[in-house]
Amino acid sequence: KGFAAAVAGLLVREGALRWDMLVQPWLPGFQLADPDDSRRVTLRDILSHRVGLPYNTLDRRLEADEPYPLLVQALQDIPLRCPVGDCYGYQNIAFSLVGDLVFATTGDFYSHQVEKRLFHPLGMYGATYGRDGLEASPSWARPHVRSGGKWLAVRPKETYYRIPPAAGVNASINDMAQWLIAQMGHRPDVLSPEVLNEIQTPQVSTPGEIRGGGWRRERLKSAYYGLGWRIYDYAGHTLVFHGGAVQGYRAVAAFLPDRDI
Repeated sequence: KGFAAAVAGLLVREGALRWDMLVQPWLPGFQLADPDDSRRVTLRDILSHRVGLPYNTLDRRLEADEPYPLLVQALQDIPLRCPVGDCYGYQNIAFSLVGDLVFATTGDFYSHQVEKRLFHPLGMYGATYGRDGLEASPSWARPHVRSGGKWLAVRPKETYYRIPPAAGVNASINDMAQWLIAQMGHRPDVLSPEVLNEIQTPQVSTPGEIRGGGWRRERLKSAYYGLGWRIYDYAGHTLVFHGGAVQGYRAVAAFLPDRDI
């Protein structure tokens, strides 16, 4: 999700997008249950999960192999938890509307924009989108699931690859290191301080993040969502964080800006 916010930030700098631009004029087919709320949704709302929908809306239908365009259409059938902009609710389907906005404003596919503006300039030469891209890699880890008391390698599911802004990057640890180095401000030629400041600024409180086990309960003092990143107070330090999981895979990325770690 951080890649979606970053490429949006680059397009904002060029004037193709605006953080507070309304979504519906560009995506006239987009509808929520309340027409007034539909007209109020902005790019910033999408990237900070403030659309007003319940948590993980329609994810189960995505996992059941329902096509993304039908899921976007089905958003109009989901009762809202709150008015747009008033509360946090983590999304994958609604979040992926940023990809549709990129296409509507640039005429280019979202994944190609990320490759051109982020992967290639940052030297993330092994990074790709899509299951075909993953399986064509010279070396890649299969997803593993527990079955019959053993770990079994399975083929990656296609489902989440259909929403690349939310969950689509294939990248090695070396590639992801280049990404985090840039996020920490060491590649201003690619990601300017202005873009980084915008995407790493808290937008909405996420107090539920503090109630997890272990390190969260012990060390997190506050939790927010920025644009494509979680922003925590971790024992007095700002921690920029995001995790994610699909069948057989789990990943976490985090950095402490004040420690440059």
